[in-house]
Amino acid sequence: MEKDRIKLTRKIQLQVDAPTHEEKREALETLYRWQNRCYRAANLIVTHLYIQEIIKEFFYLSEGIKYRLADEKKAEDGILNRSKTNCTYRVVSDQFKGEIPTNILANLNNIVMNSFSNNLPAYRKGESSLSNFRRDIAFPFGSRGIQGLSYNEERKTFCFRLFSVPMKAYLGNDYTDKRRLLEQVVSGEIKLCASKIQLKNQKIYWLAVFDMDKEKHSLKPQVIAEASLSLEYPIIVKSGKATLSIGSREEFLYRRLAIQAALKRAQNGAAYCRSGKGRKRKTKAIDRFHEKEKNYVGNRLHLYSRKLIDFCIEQQAGTLILLNQEDKMEIAKKENGFVLRNWNYHELMNKIKYKADKAGIELIVD
Repeated sequence: MEKDRIKLTRKIQLQVDAPTHEEKREALETLYRWQNRCYRAANLIVTHLYIQEIIKEFFYLSEGIKYRLADEKKAEDGILNRSKTNCTYRVVSDQFKGEIPTNILANLNNIVMNSFSNNLPAYRKGESSLSNFRRDIAFPFGSRGIQGLSYNEERKTFCFRLFSVPMKAYLGNDYTDKRRLLEQVVSGEIKLCASKIQLKNQKIYWLAVFDMDKEKHSLKPQVIAEASLSLEYPIIVKSGKATLSIGSREEFLYRRLAIQAALKRAQNGAAYCRSGKGRKRKTKAIDRFHEKEKNYVGNRLHLYSRKLIDFCIEQQAGTLILLNQEDKMEIAKKENGFVLRNWNYHELMNKIKYKADKAGIELIVD
């Protein structure tokens, strides 16, 4: 049975909602402490999980030794004194008790365990290295971590407490659906799921996950829209007698190649930049242009995929077929890397898949 619900993730900037500078500083220190403990806990969890999986190999010279990863109370040959999930949780909980909310550790433990289980076949074959978590990890928390979410009429913003830290949302000129989604959460129409907090460039971002019903449109499964991704036109879609070309080669590449040219000039001039803080200062302009290019490409691909799904809804097409994508990728690989470097087939297809699922459109990749 097809699922009628979907989970949406939105990146919302937050600010510490404290009256004094000292309180804000203390709140930020708390958030950075939680991030540090999550980074350390994630590496501990994945290390213990890996050791548990290869523990059989430690006993290859002995016989009759039990090495089944199960609770000894539930299995005769089990070697654990508690459940497998609870083992890694207790390791990090005992070590970081009182330094970080246990809700964060519990959600982190589940995420790392799921990721480890998915990658385990590759680990066993030696095809992938063990995950190594960075210091800037986004730390997860359950829906209980958000307390008292409400809209403040005086300040025109949403306020809540992240465990013990008072926060407020900074939406600015919101041209997306973030404000509407938060309003629906406050009214009880939709609910929040386990989310994450990301600390980046001295800013706080809430990667909020919303659980909601799929969009309801009068679509007809027998009506088919056929789309093709190409270099000359990012998307060409046809349904019946209606045809639409979305974007163009010149429109997409003009701005991106201009950013790349500016990036090249910044790279050439980096050697002559005034020193003072080492590599970070010299490559500041380079990093800025990398971010500009990433944001530009993401914006265009969102726009293209949005226009494609709007066209399908307008034509009542319940089925969307992407044609000859494998052939297009083979052609792209032969063009000296230019197409692969400047045309994001994979990312565009992911955005189309996400928006089609949200709208209730069946996607078929030919």
